Amino acid sequence: MAGGADTTVKIETATALNQGVGYGIVIGLGALFALGMILVTFILKRYNRELQTSEMFNTAGRTVKSGLVGSAVVSSWTWAATLLQSSGVCYRYGVSGPLWYASGATVQILLFATLAIELKRRAPNAHTYLEVIRARFGTLPHIVFMVFGLMTNILVSLMLIVGGSATINALTGMHTIAAIYLLPVGVVAYTLVGGLKATILTDWIHTFILLIIIIVFSLTAYASSEVLGSPSAVYDLLVKAAAAHPVEGNHEGSYLTMRSREGAIFFVINIVGNFGTVFLDNGYYNKAIAASPVHALPGYILGGLCWFAIPWLTATTMGLSGLALENSPRFPTYPNRMPEADVSAGLVLPYAAVALLGKGGAAATLLIIFMAVTSATSSQLIAVSSIIVYDLYRTYIKPEASGKRLIYMSHVVVCAYALFIASFSVGLWYAGISMGYLYVMMGVIISSAVLPAALVLTWSGLNKWAAALSPVLGLCVALVAWLVTAKKECGEMSVACTGSNMPMLAGNVAALLSPVVFVPLLTLVFGKARYDWKSMMAISRGDDHDVAGEEGVDLEEVPGGREETEREMEEEQKKLRRASKISKTMTGVLTLALLILWPMPLYGTGYIFSKPFFTGWVVVGIIWIFLSFIGVGLFPIYEGRETLIRTCKYIWWDITGQKGVKAIHAEQARSHAGEVVVTEGKTPGDQTPEEKSVRGEKVKEGVNSS
Repeated sequence: MAGGADTTVKIETATALNQGVGYGIVIGLGALFALGMILVTFILKRYNRELQTSEMFNTAGRTVKSGLVGSAVVSSWTWAATLLQSSGVCYRYGVSGPLWYASGATVQILLFATLAIELKRRAPNAHTYLEVIRARFGTLPHIVFMVFGLMTNILVSLMLIVGGSATINALTGMHTIAAIYLLPVGVVAYTLVGGLKATILTDWIHTFILLIIIIVFSLTAYASSEVLGSPSAVYDLLVKAAAAHPVEGNHEGSYLTMRSREGAIFFVINIVGNFGTVFLDNGYYNKAIAASPVHALPGYILGGLCWFAIPWLTATTMGLSGLALENSPRFPTYPNRMPEADVSAGLVLPYAAVALLGKGGAAATLLIIFMAVTSATSSQLIAVSSIIVYDLYRTYIKPEASGKRLIYMSHVVVCAYALFIASFSVGLWYAGISMGYLYVMMGVIISSAVLPAALVLTWSGLNKWAAALSPVLGLCVALVAWLVTAKKECGEMSVACTGSNMPMLAGNVAALLSPVVFVPLLTLVFGKARYDWKSMMAISRGDDHDVAGEEGVDLEEVPGGREETEREMEEEQKKLRRASKISKTMTGVLTLALLILWPMPLYGTGYIFSKPFFTGWVVVGIIWIFLSFIGVGLFPIYEGRETLIRTCKYIWWDITGQKGVKAIHAEQARSHAGEVVVTEGKTPGDQTPEEKSVRGEKVKEGVNSS
């Protein structure tokens, strides 16, 4: 099965680390990141004039460049399930599992790049994609999509906390409920202080560390390990494993073939479910909104291609290492195979890490799972906060809310949502619902809203009733297909049965494809709309003059606070129209390559990997992960090098007493004065926050002198 809960008795194994390590990582690292982000927020405010307005909290000033956008996308899409579930799929189905997982979850990010551009083009001042839906259709579709959006965030958050806490418990013996409640604490702290900007910066730090650990795992397994040490050794052990326990549904029972019946079923479930968790997760729209206009497309393409290597190589390394080493005394469940309950709980990766590297492997696994859970949870906190504050509170409760009030409500929502998710996760733990079950079920619940959500930004003919009713009708069809298939397959409605492959396949496919019928039908019944896109352009930003007034600064001087002129907007729109054409072609080609051109010939021929082919497969994965490290680990540093150097210089001047803050701000103005002529030709999306601020000052000086 793809990952539902299982009735197999769980084998008790000794933990590799003691509870103190678990508490130290969860509490200590959480506190360290919180303090670090508090310091970064202080530095940005003191030296770069960044003020924590409601706009900055929820949109990061709309000035983030492509490198940080890419790392934020990678971090947000690297859930605990990315590492744990992909390794479990590899353990079940062999080499096909990692590719099914990676390709089936990368195309959504690539295709979303087109929606990101359309969002920037159609609604440049939006805070959430739900605002766009309300601007186009009004209240009913807005409420429908708000429910689906929040269901998406809740499901993703539950997967993060449930999967992360299970792994921490398996590695350290730390009580699962303690892990559930403590994991979000540090995340809440730094999210409250820094908002979306802090989330994006910590995303980069998490991604940097995560990629280094994955590289260490892969080089250990395939180059330096005493028990494995080469692709050849792993290959030989996989051949022995297939002889001892052949994989049902795989060609000749081999772990070294892409032809896997159950793997292909998981592939379809994976594609469908992940469309929902990208296209309906406000967190990804947050990243698009935060990106400066010219950096949205390259940021998402970079993020998608770099992310692909993470589940592919992680699972190819740890999943196959688990298979190769489970007959070794080093493996935690030796002499038994891993029970299905442990596989579904995501414990293949930690068990393989312990077998490969002992306590060091356990500590590294604990660290990357902590990184994956906390970074993605931070994204979910901001996503839910922006929905509740802008789409519920400001829209229906207090439309005249000030910027200060919006910040206060954002803080309240972040804290309340973290407590809600932790409590919900405890209930799932007691009910025996695993991360694997949630992963394959999410598409059934949310994917009926994917097509209508995409059409909101791409088709002027979509009418109000097709937008509002097709997701609801699709959900009903999906639930019926899922539960009826489960009853027919197993004769019962247990967690194990409803989580098995065929019921989940029926429910997921029905959810994604039912709007293909309902949208045309409702368009035929209620008529085709002729939308002119103007109401989306009328979405306004939050009013933060009260916040700026309290700090004694002009909002126009705050990064992201200045409104663009009409000429600047026209230039921006021209660049976005060009980016839209490029994105449609590029994402189409990449999607075709990842879903058809690469996996399907290998699946169709039933080719069983030879030893040289397997070696090449592994080498490509290792090269790809190094390129990913360059793309989203090192490139953001290079891209922001001028700001980093300048900020370090200002800090040095300040702490040595050479110049005070006012003198530093004057220095900023002088250093950019010579660049104003150059930056006059740029649109706001091309400029740094400092350039925008200086340019705003020059405009005001010209107005005053006239």
